[in-house]
Amino acid sequence: MNERMERIRSQLVATFSPTECQLIDESHLHAGHAGAASGAGHYKLHLVSDRFEGLNRVARHRLVYDCLHDMMHRDIHALTIIAFAPSELSS
Repeated sequence: MNERMERIRSQLVATFSPTECQLIDESHLHAGHAGAASGAGHYKLHLVSDRFEGLNRVARHRLVYDCLHDMMHRDIHALTIIAFAPSELSS
């Protein structure tokens, strides 16, 4: 995992204390894309946290974007978010 991904992951872990945090760099899939020219990355995030309990998808995404606000547009060009509360995964 590169330094940028470590910073992103560290910020997510500190904010959400997740039971699951998977961050995938998909930047190679966007080579030549206008947004990739700045050097910011394209990432896919799978996050499971108690903080998402009772929140809808939009509210969960807002929390993630708020957490990573300082990195958006500088380090992160695009972020696909898959966010669940633990209760949604147990059955």
